[in-house]
Amino acid sequence: MSHHLNLLRAIFQDPVNANIHWREVESLLHHLGATIEPTHGARFRVVLNKFEGILHHPHHGSECAKQDIKQLREYLSHAGISPSLYEAERNQ
Repeated sequence: MSHHLNLLRAIFQDPVNANIHWREVESLLHHLGATIEPTHGARFRVVLNKFEGILHHPHHGSECAKQDIKQLREYLSHAGISPSLYEAERNQ
């Protein structure tokens, strides 16, 4: 559980963290209840809290680019996910 919270904090920190691996992102999304389906190439359709988005798997290596993390942060925000909300939910 603390691993997922730490990852959320890393995703939302400024400046953008470039040391986040796709497998960690995928694990977090599954943990949050998202469905993830490959679409075309490196794109994945993600549905979380009834909010649909397209995320990109890193093309070379497993680390996500800063732009991918920014997109992930925006997606999570729209889906109602933030480190503070996640922490509050877990402490209930």
